[in-house]
Amino acid sequence: MEVTFCDKHGKTTNLDFSDVSFMPYDRPKIHQVHRKLDLPFMAGEATQLSAKDIDIIYGSMLMKESQTVRFSSITEPEHIEMHFTLAGEGCLNNLSSGKQYRFSGNEQNIHYTPQFMGSSHYEEGSVHKFFEVRLNKSFFLSLAEDSSPMLMDFAEKVANDQPVEVSAENLPISLAMHQCIQEIMHLEMTGGLKGLFLQSKCIELLTLQAQAYEHAIDKGSRTCKTKHDKERIYFARDYLIHHAACPPSLTELSRLAGLNEFKLKKGFKEIFNTSVFSYLNNFRLAEAKTSLLSGVSIKEVADQLGYSSIQHFTRAFKDKFGVTPGRMEK
Repeated sequence: MEVTFCDKHGKTTNLDFSDVSFMPYDRPKIHQVHRKLDLPFMAGEATQLSAKDIDIIYGSMLMKESQTVRFSSITEPEHIEMHFTLAGEGCLNNLSSGKQYRFSGNEQNIHYTPQFMGSSHYEEGSVHKFFEVRLNKSFFLSLAEDSSPMLMDFAEKVANDQPVEVSAENLPISLAMHQCIQEIMHLEMTGGLKGLFLQSKCIELLTLQAQAYEHAIDKGSRTCKTKHDKERIYFARDYLIHHAACPPSLTELSRLAGLNEFKLKKGFKEIFNTSVFSYLNNFRLAEAKTSLLSGVSIKEVADQLGYSSIQHFTRAFKDKFGVTPGRMEK
């Protein structure tokens, strides 16, 4: 990937990302690169995990000055990009195709751009966090064969070298997607099993994206029709997560989000495909599982996440995962 930064005075800075571009697809082992940048106009870091048929790239950047960034990936192998914007927003203009791609925090999409040469503008003080999975074209086509109608339609366009994205509008990143992304970013596994694990997680993410799209087109009329409505639903979700140990009532949450209860419940279901408190319950139990695996005691986990008793926590955990919390402890 060739990247050029250009400030408002026209001064340019070229960065060599050749060591974090696609690795050969026949590479037998996982290859990992971590890179940090601390430049006068930007600070950031990126990690790449490369294996046969798959590249995973994630990172963040803080813009110290406003910059226009030019990208070129024409020389890279053809791939399908599963893109997840974790934070920040912006717009990419592809000069090769004339297409424009907008992105905002907590949104995801799948793109195929055989040639990309374009630019994007980032304002001073903006923070951007991203997670991308790039699948080798032939590998993706094999996965999409006899899969969902959406993936097969998408794959047909890919096979015909048509630039295409799964959805005209980006879709929300679900809790299951977030959990999958976190498992990849915090993976401590080594050796040959690491490659199998990463491949399985990337396929899981692809499946979740396909399901999200199929669900979106089946919804019909929507309650959240404006950007403001969606932002308030995301605010409610974030507030709920940050206060998971002592969550507000639905009435309190709707007041804090600036929505009536009906729109909050319907909008939350539309965007996250679950109810407000089912989302909260799943989040708390996923956090509990992570904490237990890292060595935190059952009592500490139950207290931290606001369960009224260890018995209540144990029952909820077993209902969700089929095992007691004690089986998760190190």
